[in-house]
Amino acid sequence: MNNLTNQQKGSLLAFTAVLFITPDSLFIRLSNLDTWGLVFYRGMIPFFTVFLVMLLIYRLSFFKILFSSGYHGLIYVGTFSVTNITFVVSIQNTNVANTLVMIATAPMLSAILGVFFLKEPPDRKTWISIIITFLAVIYIFFDSLRLGNFYGDILGFVTAIGLAIGAVTIRSARSKNLVPAAVVGKLFVAIFALFFIESFNLENRDTIIVPLMCILCVAIPFVLVTIAPRFIPAAEVNLFFLLETIIGPIWVWLIIKEQPSIETLYGGAVIITTIAIHSFLKLRNQ
Repeated sequence: MNNLTNQQKGSLLAFTAVLFITPDSLFIRLSNLDTWGLVFYRGMIPFFTVFLVMLLIYRLSFFKILFSSGYHGLIYVGTFSVTNITFVVSIQNTNVANTLVMIATAPMLSAILGVFFLKEPPDRKTWISIIITFLAVIYIFFDSLRLGNFYGDILGFVTAIGLAIGAVTIRSARSKNLVPAAVVGKLFVAIFALFFIESFNLENRDTIIVPLMCILCVAIPFVLVTIAPRFIPAAEVNLFFLLETIIGPIWVWLIIKEQPSIETLYGGAVIITTIAIHSFLKLRNQ
């Protein structure tokens, strides 16, 4: 990693995070837990997993790093907690493709926020990529309007707003380590879910699916995505997450036959091609 440029480090971290995240929606669909049971375990298991690893690495300096993050840490705890809750509730109230399409607006939102709060306007290639992918998202969304899943779709968009604010917050605090703040955010998610949870029981396949999902699709990616914006602009990090817009529904389609529309497939192809070209050009310039 030390031999890589910042662009290469950030791109590698973001891409790896997305690879781990793509089956997440499928695991949510396969689980038999109620919505708040899922939210609870997706908060508590990653909290303990990452917290223990952080204690082994930093020992009591963990708390020093946490408190030194200041208002950036508080903002990130808030946005991280909200997005972790709204994502699950959205998936449970609309189809997977709809939720992920809403989240795909995060790069555009990050770019806009970055202009105002970071004085960091995206370069022309990034703007072109954002515009193309956003048009592809609109194309996909028009088809989803017929389904009338507005509650789930709105929460998906709230998730995108939270992701954009979180990425811009990390970018504005490049000298600070916000992973401890994300750990605290996971704890808050679990505590919030306690007020609504109906059962803590993990039965049958949930005993495997839930821990696997919480570690592979939640714990590992949230560490990577918290670090990535320290190396590349927030809008570029979120561009990688557009890959989930097409890959996530494909996982669900292959395993449980929740078939994405032809609009999702066409729009997703445009999204993947755009990200591939954008990433190649950015890395070549380095």
